[in-house]
Formats: sequence, structure tokens, C-alpha cells
Amino acid sequence: MSASCRIDHLVLACADLAQAAAHVRALLGVEVQPGGRHALMGTHNALLKLGPRTYLELIAIDPGGAAQRPRWFGMDTAAVRTRMASGPFLLTWVAACSDVVAAAALDRGFGEVIAASRGAFSWRITVPADGGLNRDGVVPTLIQWNGQAHPCDGLAESGCSLRELELRHPAAAQLEPLFASLQLHGPVRLRAGAAAITARIATPRGVTELC
Repeated sequence: MSASCRIDHLVLACADLAQAAAHVRALLGVEVQPGGRHALMGTHNALLKLGPRTYLELIAIDPGGAAQRPRWFGMDTAAVRTRMASGPFLLTWVAACSDVVAAAALDRGFGEVIAASRGAFSWRITVPADGGLNRDGVVPTLIQWNGQAHPCDGLAESGCSLRELELRHPAAAQLEPLFASLQLHGPVRLRAGAAAITARIATPRGVTELC
């Protein structure tokens, strides 16, 4: 059982998309683009291209939507909502897999594989029954896009690119075999320390850290 995975997108959680867009503008010096609504989860997003098949997702609870199950990325938990209320932050990341079912079977923390869609895009994604994060969001959510359509196809070049995704977790040594089994491609570095996610992004202003 094996699956090849790569960095697909970074998840920047926020209480309000306009606030998050201003945060990205101030930090990276670029504008994000409108995304859409996730009817299943009661969330909506905005996007920024970071590569041919890599992007930054700004995600917030949709005030006009209603979730049909616990929201992904732990967005219904008190801890995540408290952090969102304090300002946008890098919550977790998503890895695209050649076989999401096989990859999800590597660790129970990934949860079940469910079907989701937004506009012209459809995919299968891992979501625990309670919607929670896997290892504080340091272990990625897994996704497999249906067909060839990908959000990056319609995004303008931003002049930004992901240089490195640094992941820290107290159990980093125990997570290394899982990361190896996922056959992760891309600039991912896993280190020991308090749980944290930092993305180093090349921008028109130089390399900037997003966390």
C-alpha cells in the first residue's frame, strides 16, 4: 500500500476573509483572489497562487452558510475559533495524493475520506468524524482532485512561491515514518519542538515567513 503525495495548499484560518486578505497584502505585498463557498462545511475561501499546483487558501466560516457536519480543520473547536478571533494564522496544510484512500489508511488520525466540491472543482478529502486536526495540524489533511481541474488553473500569477514549509511537533521523531510512507514531495521540513507551522514564501519583496 503506497501513495505519492505533494504539498497542495496551505490553510490560513481567519474570522473574516477581508481581514485575512489585508493581512496577506501587508505581509506578502500581493492581492488574493475570490474563491467560493463550501456548502457541506459552511465555509468560504479566497486563494493565492504559490506555484503550478500549490496555493494559499484563506478560509473562514461562511456567515451565510450552515455546516452539514463538523467543519474541517478543527474550525468548530474553541481553540481554533479563539485563535481566529485574534487574527489570521497558518492552521494546517493539505497534501495532494495519487491515492487518497491508500494514504489515509496509513494513520487513523486522517479520519474518513469524504467527497466535497466547490463550483467546478470536486475532490475527495480526509476529515476526522469530529472535524479535528491531525497532530495539531502538523500532519496534513489528504486530498485527491477528481479529473484534471485544479484551483491553480484559474489563478493569476502572484509573483509568490513556496520555498519551505517548516513543521514542528513534540513527537516529530515518531511522525517521521508516517511522512516517509506518504512519500511527500516538496520542501517540507519536520523538526522537534512545540507544535507550529511556518511557511517561507518568496514574494516580490523577498522571502517572508507566514505562520
